[in-house]
Amino acid sequence: MLNKTKLSAIILFLGPSLLIIALFFFMPVIAAFAMSFTDFDIYALGNLDYLRFVAFKNYSTLLSDPLFWTAIKNTFYFVMVGGPLSVAASLAAAVLLNSKFIRFKGVFRLIYFLPVVTTHVAVSIVWRYIYHPRFGLLNYLLGFIGIGPVDWLGDPNWSMPAIILLVVWKNFGYNMVIFIAGLQNIPEELYEAASIEGASAWQQFKHITIPQLAPTTLFISVITMIGYFQLFAEPYVMTQGGPLNSTLSIVLYMYQEGFRWWNIGYSTALAFMLTVIILIGTSIQFKLQKERNG
Repeated sequence: MLNKTKLSAIILFLGPSLLIIALFFFMPVIAAFAMSFTDFDIYALGNLDYLRFVAFKNYSTLLSDPLFWTAIKNTFYFVMVGGPLSVAASLAAAVLLNSKFIRFKGVFRLIYFLPVVTTHVAVSIVWRYIYHPRFGLLNYLLGFIGIGPVDWLGDPNWSMPAIILLVVWKNFGYNMVIFIAGLQNIPEELYEAASIEGASAWQQFKHITIPQLAPTTLFISVITMIGYFQLFAEPYVMTQGGPLNSTLSIVLYMYQEGFRWWNIGYSTALAFMLTVIILIGTSIQFKLQKERNG
């Protein structure tokens, strides 16, 4: 049992933080959830008398909304392709930079991490020029190997791969740093013993590095998936969801409904559907990892 002195100390130290969390997180979430059951729009924003309770109408409407399913398909495509690519690129860079044969490791880590701390909007604008069909650097380089110009952001078949390439380049440095920390925690004796037994570098990587990095990989996979499901800035700046809605993500669609068309009730319903999807995806990843460990 806690005595009054300890209880007072706990309240004193935790109270302000819990109050701030309640005011700026829990209360807005509860208010948004309640709003998702209303037809809150620009008229209700000016006069609450126009606010009406519509129960599950927003949720039933979005399930029959073609744009919602297009956004779902695009977002899953982005997550399922971009997520593994980002994790693989991060792991490859971490293994290389953790090697004993690489010099100036600090310089390379700084270079690879710089895109992470650069703003999404600035990077998206620069890459929009890189992808320019006539004057872009990427098409210029492809011309040296005989590949004609590609309309990266204007062709529905290439627009999402172009955004995936950008996001993987921008974000892999963050996961790389975490992977390096995980690699440095693997006992060196394991590799020495494997070398004595005649294990090749690939066998050491497969049977020592990968299993030892399993908790780190799970953490990186989860945070990468959660972040990629919230794709917004890149398509907003580069394509506005086009062409032909090929880069329309759930968050971008939510933004358009909420702040372009002022269907705020419908927009909050989209937000909570995305929350459910992320929770399901996270649960699946934890379950798969548990089965592998079992």
